[in-house]
Amino acid sequence: MNKPILTIVVPCYNEEAVLNETILQLTGVVNDLIEDSLVSKNSKLLFVDDGSKDRTWNMIEQECEKNSFVTGLKLAGNVGHQNALIAGLETANQYSDCVISIDADLQDDINVIKTFLEKYWEGIDIVYGVRDSRETDTFFKRNTALSFYRSMERIGIKLVPNHADFRLMSKRALDELLKYKETNLFLRGLVPLVGFSSAKVYYDRKERQAGESKYPLKKMLAFAFDGMTSFSVAPIRFVTFIGFLSVLISVLVGAYAIIQRILGHTESGWTSIVISIWFMGGLQLMGIGMIGEYIGKIYHEVKRRPRYAIEVDRFTSLMKEKQQELVMK
Repeated sequence: MNKPILTIVVPCYNEEAVLNETILQLTGVVNDLIEDSLVSKNSKLLFVDDGSKDRTWNMIEQECEKNSFVTGLKLAGNVGHQNALIAGLETANQYSDCVISIDADLQDDINVIKTFLEKYWEGIDIVYGVRDSRETDTFFKRNTALSFYRSMERIGIKLVPNHADFRLMSKRALDELLKYKETNLFLRGLVPLVGFSSAKVYYDRKERQAGESKYPLKKMLAFAFDGMTSFSVAPIRFVTFIGFLSVLISVLVGAYAIIQRILGHTESGWTSIVISIWFMGGLQLMGIGMIGEYIGKIYHEVKRRPRYAIEVDRFTSLMKEKQQELVMK
């Protein structure tokens, strides 16, 4: 078996604080993999700049000039983590036998990348990096994350618990993933749908070395809600159930009120009326909002707009040059 060409895809957004250290450590990992004969010497690091506002792209370009492993992909604007990641995966897939995705903050343990490649050599197509524990998280984040995975499992969405976007995919697995053309991307849910053989590699997540998290609470909740509504109609069915339950309760309360009226026990007042109006109005607004969320997703899907636009692609140009050199030889 020939040594596979590995590309490590790293989405970046305002990562100047950690980028130099990330490049240094990942370069060391690729060197070690080459020395251990696990990957080809043509393996690369592909840094995807997701419309950063700081010096991230300038730093990537500087490293491209002096580090033979480093290549870059500059997107024309900020399209979000998932779209930036799929842009890197699509670009890398053209010239790679396997691809690893990892975030730029170095919280994922790069030491297990070697184990990823060992699993790949065993014939595994998808290797998931899974957190062994969530002790570094706050109490709130740890419990909300666990609740999220339980909720997703209950409504029939297949996810790998405690897995983010740190994974290895073979070329054939990635080919299948890229056939999913939806605009509302939730890769953690799409990858398990691909099938093929898979394995899990457990590791302890580290603290972020520098900079700020790109996923504050607001973005985390939006991401979780997007994932839920992209893969299941269970939320809208739940609203329907709540509506049915409200009608049932209203019938029972109405019957009780009629009985009280007949018995002459009623007293004039507006409290119960106001409470019931607000309660039913809230349920109606919630139901309309949920329906609107699904309609909004349909709206984005049917327009079929591109998920991203590439401004500079140093990876493809470099790989084409290498192919031409091999042909000339």
